[in-house]
Amino acid sequence: MAESRTWFVTGASGMLGRDVQTALEGRPFLPLDRDALDITDSHAVSAALSSLSAGDVVVNCAAYTAVDDAESDEATAFAVNAVGPQNLARACATSGAHLVHISTDYVFSGDSTEPYAADAPAAPRTAYGRSKAAGEWAVRAELPYHHWILRTAWLYGEHGPSFVRTMAKLEATREFVDVVDDQHGQPTWTRDVAQRIVEIVEAGAPAGIYHACASNQTTWHGLASAVFDLRGASSSRVRPTTSAAFKRPAPRPAFSVLALDSWEKTGLAPIRDWRESLTQAILQGNVTDR
Repeated sequence: MAESRTWFVTGASGMLGRDVQTALEGRPFLPLDRDALDITDSHAVSAALSSLSAGDVVVNCAAYTAVDDAESDEATAFAVNAVGPQNLARACATSGAHLVHISTDYVFSGDSTEPYAADAPAAPRTAYGRSKAAGEWAVRAELPYHHWILRTAWLYGEHGPSFVRTMAKLEATREFVDVVDDQHGQPTWTRDVAQRIVEIVEAGAPAGIYHACASNQTTWHGLASAVFDLRGASSSRVRPTTSAAFKRPAPRPAFSVLALDSWEKTGLAPIRDWRESLTQAILQGNVTDR
């Protein structure tokens, strides 16, 4: 079945979608960016995926990710992050295809002191988080045996804006930067997530929810300091501050660390340590200007 499998990548022009295309090199795939497919349109989804057959895979990288904007435009966020995945799941169910759906740490409240297990109850505190939690529910309901939901967080990569890229630019233009040191998470390279998407499908892993985040954790201040260090700059130029100094419409989770033990049942190791990936990404010039 794998030899004849075709991959369909929605959100193909985004930061993760473009890395997924690279990871699929040598395999038949069809990239579908926003102009090619509006996943909120059920008729458009049916038409675009009319060639789906059993064993094919849809990788859904399409998402509304403007966390603050979602607070005042929850309807649009819900359409993209919940209705869209439901449309894709229904198309897969009709054909016997599989769906890889990308989700987020924002489905949790962020007030834990221990890493969130894959089966921990969702308790989103933001409009964005509610829309993504609804998308997960829709995928599980429509396609209970042929889905993989991969939650990820703190993404950075070559093909889009990210905190890592911003810090690299600020290192080159400012003497000091103030970065919050009271939010914890797992900086994750999109290239690692893209590779894991391919691996989980080809390993024939059980359907379910997996946490596709880098191993170990840090704070935004810790991540910024690492970026400065890797660029040969003094990390003392990164000054710690608190979330209270950066008021935003959507509250940021204080603790977004996701447990990685669900990978044990797949035969795949968790994604490597965040420092190792960041080092490779920066030294290769993958996420910075130099």
